[in-house]
Amino acid sequence: KTVILTRQFRMPTFINGNPDGMLIEACAGLLDLDQPAEAIRRETREETGFQIDHVEKIFEAYMSPGSVTEILYFFVAEYTAQDRKDDGGGIDNEDIDVLELPFEKAMQMVSTGEIKDGKTITLLCHAQINNLLG
Repeated sequence: KTVILTRQFRMPTFINGNPDGMLIEACAGLLDLDQPAEAIRRETREETGFQIDHVEKIFEAYMSPGSVTEILYFFVAEYTAQDRKDDGGGIDNEDIDVLELPFEKAMQMVSTGEIKDGKTITLLCHAQINNLLG
């Protein structure tokens, strides 16, 4: 079983000492006045090239409630090779690498610190705890 993640430049990580500023993370983006489920479908298509129709909201969470008001909506979705419509990579000058990784490899990358994004770690742990990938 595999997971789709992205690798892209994130200025705050660069400022905090990430040498190249690149961060491996799950698809995400701003709502832009859309409902959360529609926003994640849009972001998944833009960032990865996969068109997913059925997404399942698993929970909402504040990632840093002591300093920001942002709430994150967490979703999971199944995909197949047929769901890939284009190469992805983002829009508006985004430079996004699409990574399709074995689930076990992604979990190892959390342990080694290669994956440091909180939302991505949360989603991967949720998948492991709930045996979503068998």
